[in-house]
Amino acid sequence: MGFSVKTLGIDRLNVDEKLALVEEIWATICVDAKAFPLTDTQRAELDRRVAEDDAFPDDVLPWDEVKASVRARLGR
Repeated sequence: MGFSVKTLGIDRLNVDEKLALVEEIWATICVDAKAFPLTDTQRAELDRRVAEDDAFPDDVLPWDEVKASVRARLGR
């Protein structure tokens, strides 16, 4: 039997619960980073982003602000 949103009961979760589930599933996938080798282009982009973050550490928004902003735009 295959898995589906309905058979797993995911369709009964609210949006926050679904997002938490996605995050938890993603975390289990990412445990073994070796299973997802990066291309040279991807590695260079990540290095660039880390360097930018290091250069401007205060140029960030807390996750709660980002989430609230998105929800406000979506009318939730």
